[in-house]
Amino acid sequence: MATQTRGFFNRRIAIIDNAANEPRTVPVVTSAVGWQRRPEIIAAQRRSVRLLILGQVLGSFGMGAAPSVGVLLAEQVTNSETMAGLARTSMTLGAALAGIPLAVLATHGGRRVALSIGWFVAAVGAAVLIGAAITDNAALMIGGMLLFGCGTAVGLQSRFAATDLVLPALRGRTLSFVVWSGTLGTVLGPNLGEPGEWVSRRLGLPPLAGAFVISIVVLVVAGLLIMIMLRPDPLLTAARYEVRADGHTGRASIREVFATLWSIGPARFALLTVIGAHLSMVSLMTMTPVQLSHHGSTLTIVGITISIHVLGMYALSPLVGYASDRIGPVRVIMIGQLIFLSSTLIAIMSAGAAGWTMLSLFLLGLGWSCGTVPGSIMLTESVPAPIRPSAQGVVDSAMNGFAALAALISGPIFAAVGFGGLSLIAVLVAVPLLAYAVRMDRRIIVPLAPSVDPD
Repeated sequence: MATQTRGFFNRRIAIIDNAANEPRTVPVVTSAVGWQRRPEIIAAQRRSVRLLILGQVLGSFGMGAAPSVGVLLAEQVTNSETMAGLARTSMTLGAALAGIPLAVLATHGGRRVALSIGWFVAAVGAAVLIGAAITDNAALMIGGMLLFGCGTAVGLQSRFAATDLVLPALRGRTLSFVVWSGTLGTVLGPNLGEPGEWVSRRLGLPPLAGAFVISIVVLVVAGLLIMIMLRPDPLLTAARYEVRADGHTGRASIREVFATLWSIGPARFALLTVIGAHLSMVSLMTMTPVQLSHHGSTLTIVGITISIHVLGMYALSPLVGYASDRIGPVRVIMIGQLIFLSSTLIAIMSAGAAGWTMLSLFLLGLGWSCGTVPGSIMLTESVPAPIRPSAQGVVDSAMNGFAALAALISGPIFAAVGFGGLSLIAVLVAVPLLAYAVRMDRRIIVPLAPSVDPD
């Protein structure tokens, strides 16, 4: 029997865990009942979400140069496909490395400090990439992509910041709207190449450097917006209403945070779900342009296919969040695994046909959304409030770390067994997660006494 806090109902619950027979004690958080309904909290929440959405739009636009101009710059600077692949992977690895430090910053200084510093670090990365373009230095290219990847980590942690002050029943749709807001920047950002060339001519820079000049400006604006205007800080405000029953402050090492996260069944399931969704998506998406190119598709078709994939990831996320609030995150995750399996089946049968590949990539993006959004909600609801930011950072670092690994191994697997064999990775991930989700959905939940304000 495990006793823990379930944020969705803001009460203590007992969950029968079939995997553990030993009693386990985890930190319990008590909070003022319905404090999110106070007028000042509602006003702060609305202001925070508006600022987070605006910051997400600006930030994702600034980060959008990486998948288009960044890829070309990596090939030009390194003059080696192997080194170019390492440079591209460095951005995902940078996001993995930044997740936990940003979470620690949030725990100590609030979301405002963590998110703004993250955008500034990404801007520094863009400046280093300009230096790499000027000097043709591969080490600068890899270092710049590592720093630039910090912006990816900020975009991910912004979704959690949107839930700090919101009513538990609205967490899904609120989180998903911040995810959705990145659609505009993600779609427009890859088109920075042409305006970047204009900037390069005006500043006397190499042609591919200008896009990252634009990125610097946009990322700095996003950082300043959050630093100056995200007041009151949503995480610090929430902390005043959520008090651990044992009186501790919640300052814990990352090892202790991970141990607590892993000991809580729903949090462990959320962690595996988010990692699985990112792993499946990256492994297939990375090699899709190569697959299409091998079967005669033009660069235009490749670009359209990736755009459709991005729409699948973000455009329907508000519906995914709404469904998570209505029917529960576990059932949405089950639907997501079925979508992954459908995407994989179509990918195997497509044989490089552009139309079927587009459908497969759209479903791949939608499956990612149906894993990442409800998984993030479930994580937020299941971990104790004092360690919640750190746990969120651990999950983001883990998902990006596995994604970097997937990007590295997808090429050799594709070369060895083809796109169909590579697609089986999603099957190997989705089938166990689907079985796990069915088990979670059948778990017995017994309500206990509701929490009360210690005051």
